[in-house]
Amino acid sequence: MNHETDETTARVWRALGGSDDPPVPISRVSAGAVLPATLPVREAAGATVGACSLAAAELAAARNGGPAPRVRVDAGAVATAFISERHLRIDGRAPTPFAPLSGFWRTADGWVRTHANYPHHRRRLTEALELGDHDDPETLAATLAETSAVEVQERVYAAGGLAVAVAPAPERGSPPEDRPPLVEIGTLGESGGRHLGPGPLPLSGVRVLDLTRVIAGPVATRTLALLGADVLRVDPPATPEDPDSHIDTGQGKRSTLVDLGTAEGRGVFEGLLETADVVVAGYRPGALDRYGLSTRELISRRPGLIVARLCAWGWEGPWSDRRGFDSLVQAATGIAAIEAPADGRPGVLPAQALDHGTGYLVAAGVLRALTERQGDGLGRELRFSLAGTASWLLHDVVPEPVPEGDHDAEAWLTETSSPYGRLRYALPPIHYEGGPGDWRHPAGRWGTDPAAWA
Repeated sequence: MNHETDETTARVWRALGGSDDPPVPISRVSAGAVLPATLPVREAAGATVGACSLAAAELAAARNGGPAPRVRVDAGAVATAFISERHLRIDGRAPTPFAPLSGFWRTADGWVRTHANYPHHRRRLTEALELGDHDDPETLAATLAETSAVEVQERVYAAGGLAVAVAPAPERGSPPEDRPPLVEIGTLGESGGRHLGPGPLPLSGVRVLDLTRVIAGPVATRTLALLGADVLRVDPPATPEDPDSHIDTGQGKRSTLVDLGTAEGRGVFEGLLETADVVVAGYRPGALDRYGLSTRELISRRPGLIVARLCAWGWEGPWSDRRGFDSLVQAATGIAAIEAPADGRPGVLPAQALDHGTGYLVAAGVLRALTERQGDGLGRELRFSLAGTASWLLHDVVPEPVPEGDHDAEAWLTETSSPYGRLRYALPPIHYEGGPGDWRHPAGRWGTDPAAWA
C-alpha cells in the first residue's frame, strides 16, 4: 500500500483550488493492470476519484472540526466503477451499450463516429443522410463509404444529429494556452451562502438540483447523493431518459419532471431554487439562458449558490454549442487514433473514462466550493467539459509503472431489490475513513417523484 499522494492527483487537487499540500495523504491499493490502454487511463481514473475523496474528507473536517479523515483509493474499486454500466444487471439482463447505428464507419477518406442511441438522434442521423426508411447498418455503411468524413459530420450536425470525423493522434505536450482547461472556477454575487454546521456526512442537509443526463453529470450527482446530499434530478417531460442509464446513475437520488418551457414549470423550479445549495447542469453553453437560468441569474436570485456546469466541447470555440458524448470526444480529439489496434480501425478507451472522470471531477469541485463557501459565503461557478478532460488525459496525466496485484471485480459488486427488479451494480469508489460504502437506495422510477425537497 502506497501512502503518498501521486503527482497527477496533486495537480488535479491544485486545479480545483486546493492547497499545495492536500489535507491528508492518500493510501493507494493497487490492482495490477486495470483499465489497460495506450494512454494513462488507470492513473487518470485514480486521480479523479482520489481528488473527490480528498474533497469529501476536507469538507467533513470543515463542518465537524478536527483533522480530515484518512483517504484511500483502491484501484480495483475505481476500475469497477469506471465501467459501472457494463457491470449492471437487471434481473440478470445486461444493458445494450450502443445502438446499431452508433459506432465507427469507413468514409470515402477516413472514418467517422456516430452516436444514435436515442430515437431522436437516430432519426436526425438518417434524415441528414437521406436514408428514408432504411435505417439498417448496411445501408448506413454504404452511404458513408461514398461521403467524406467532414461532410458527414457537418450534414449530421446541421440536422441536430451526432457524428464526428475521426481525428489523427495529436502531438503530446501542446502549449496549455491552445487547450481547453480541466476546470474553470469563479466567484459570483454577494455573500449569502448558508454556513453548514456539523453533520454525519460531508453533504448532509445540502440540496442539489440535478439538470444532467448521460453519463458525466449523473455520475457527479450520484456521488453527491452518496455523500449525503438531497439530490433532485429535474428532466423535461418530452425527452425520456434511457432506463438502463438511469438505473446505473440514479442511485441515492430522486427524479422529477418539470417543463421549463411553461410559466408553471419555471415557477416550480423557482420554488426549488429558493432553498437549493447547488445546481449541476449538463446542457450546452447558453442552452438554459432562454429560461432565465444563466449562472449570473441563478446566483443573483440565490446568493451563495454553487453552479457546476459541464458540456462536451468546452466553453469557447466553434464547437462549444454542439452536442456531444464521450465516444465522439474520443474520436474528435485523437484518442481513437491513439488507441487504434494494428488493423488501423479507430480504437476506444477501456471505459467511458471522459464521462466517469469528469463526473468525479465535478463532484470534487462542488465539494471544494462548499468548503470555500464556509469561509466567505460566496456563490461560485465551476465549468468542466469532456474536451478539457480529454486534453488533460492526452497531455498532463503522469504515466506510472504497472503495479503488482490482481483485479477481482466481484469484490466491488453488490445486489439489491429495486422498482426495476433485482439489480447487480458497482459499489462507489469514493472512500474516506468513516464514510459511506453504498448509496442509501437504488434508483427509483424515472420522473415519478414530486418536484419538492425531501
